[in-house]
Amino acid sequence: MGDFTKNIKDASQITKKFNEELKEKLPFNDDIDFKEAQKGFIETDENLIIKGDDATILWDMKGYEFLKGDWEPTVNPSLWRQAQLNLYSGLYKVQDKVYQIRSYDIANITIIEGDNGIIVIDPLVSSETARAGMELYYKNRGTKPVKAVIYTHSHVDHYGGVKGVISQEQVDNGEVQVIAPEGFMEEAVSENVFAGNAMLRRANYMYGFTLNKSAKGQVDVGLGKNASVGSSSLIAPTTIIGKNGEKITVDGVDIEFLMASGTEAPAEFMMYYPQFKLFNAAEVVTHHIHNILTLRGAKVRDAKKWWKAIDSILLTYGDEIETLIAQHHWPKWGNKEIIDMLKKERNAYKFLHDQSLRLANQGYTPIEIAEEMKLPQSLENEWYLRDYYGSFNHNSKAIYQFYLGWYDGNPANLYGLPPEEVAKRYVEFMGGSDEVLRKAKKSFDEGDYRWVAEVCKHLVFADPNNKNARYLEADALEQLGYQAESGTWRNNFLVGAAELRGNKVITSVDITDALLNMPTELLFEFMGLLIDKNLAAGKEIKINLNLTDRNEKWNLDLEDSVLIPRMNYHETSPDIELSIDIPTFVALMLGETSYDEITNDKSKFKGSSEDLKEFLSILSGFDYGFNMVMP
Repeated sequence: MGDFTKNIKDASQITKKFNEELKEKLPFNDDIDFKEAQKGFIETDENLIIKGDDATILWDMKGYEFLKGDWEPTVNPSLWRQAQLNLYSGLYKVQDKVYQIRSYDIANITIIEGDNGIIVIDPLVSSETARAGMELYYKNRGTKPVKAVIYTHSHVDHYGGVKGVISQEQVDNGEVQVIAPEGFMEEAVSENVFAGNAMLRRANYMYGFTLNKSAKGQVDVGLGKNASVGSSSLIAPTTIIGKNGEKITVDGVDIEFLMASGTEAPAEFMMYYPQFKLFNAAEVVTHHIHNILTLRGAKVRDAKKWWKAIDSILLTYGDEIETLIAQHHWPKWGNKEIIDMLKKERNAYKFLHDQSLRLANQGYTPIEIAEEMKLPQSLENEWYLRDYYGSFNHNSKAIYQFYLGWYDGNPANLYGLPPEEVAKRYVEFMGGSDEVLRKAKKSFDEGDYRWVAEVCKHLVFADPNNKNARYLEADALEQLGYQAESGTWRNNFLVGAAELRGNKVITSVDITDALLNMPTELLFEFMGLLIDKNLAAGKEIKINLNLTDRNEKWNLDLEDSVLIPRMNYHETSPDIELSIDIPTFVALMLGETSYDEITNDKSKFKGSSEDLKEFLSILSGFDYGFNMVMP
């Protein structure tokens, strides 16, 4: 990691005043969240640092010790409060037979004790953190066999650690069910692998992986402290839930499902456990306003489905629920209190949806709508409706995008110039770099940080070697980060500032396990994304594939710089014929196995070795460190 303390500034007087005024405005004397976040505490590791086999730190709660001290004005006081709440870690008893492991990763593991074993719900991002969390549970509750793993939805923080809880062999032997919502595998792959490289780069901005943990760095992401960086895994579901009201019994525990696909994730369900009068809202109801469109990038979510999903909880189980849990944050107890929270969360999402569309229908653009989007006074002081992870500002833009797309209707924005070209012209029109920089410095001194970032963005794209422009934009982004209530906004601003100052760290992710476990069709669709159009131009290669471990027959046809996969089809005269298993094919595709290792084995290969070499040469990897704040 680079020196991210380099050139970091303190909060300006304007930022200090902004944060101090907010501190006076919000109801900080309301401490119910702190009481509920600590209720049922059993044990944690006070020095909670989880390392990989090579001693790399994968999860570090010790680094957040500074949050136990007094508030510092380089952090929005509301975000500081949320960051303190997310600091509580360890094993918690929710009620008899229901336990949660919190802050061993960004998400929670929920464990329900059945007649003869346990049900494990959402095994975190990484196998290492999931394993450590389960060891804490076993230490306090005894070792019990896992009877089922449930994935509530298709985001990696809810399935990636599964091999830290169970093995593929246990599933294959029928010892453990894996339960997931309909569409889980397709959505998990398409969201986390298909656009995975771009999402990972943006996720560093959103989560601040490369920032130091400090009051001038990364403090929280609102949803939790951060995401771990260990080994993610995937085991395919054995039981699929696709309808509202489906009921199953696992090891004596009755589970009733409410579908929530299209809300927080494209494939998601919620659950009611009638024996315990307990409702699990997955990630639909949490202690903040969530994302209609996450800043790391994903499919836009449906705000209308979201408020209706919350209303379905009220309509179906409102009279029964005594405990509300989710796969992030802390529980809520008491029917009256739960109903009040559910109603207000429902109303907030419907307000966001309706008012965004009302303004869109009056001709407002996404940016104009976002400036107008404020909660009604009756909701604005509820802590669980604050902008810690999502925000009303960028969520309203997402709703516009969901219904109307990226184009705001102004023809001048239909065929705009690329950023580098438009930046040079803007700077020239504004009187040249020196004049623009002089005016921008004046605006910075006046506290007009949004405008400084806008102006300096053009200076930097016109001339990325202009250090004065880069550093001034960094200073402006830094102050915006210090003021941001959203943890994800703060991280975006501070990572941008760090990279403008020359502190750039490249992160990457190993997707091999996901590729090995995804359905074959999705694997070939991902493979199509690797085709370099320039290298593939004019080439036609036909490959027949026999996948020996899956007993599948496929044809891959390269033409017009696209790859067409067809199942149960072979060309009569292919250029290449391969008879290999999926691990060998994936290793070949990723360049981890030399093509001549395959071509020299006549039981695996027939045809032209040059064609195979040429085909593999057009599979281009992704740039893990593409620029964000500079051209």
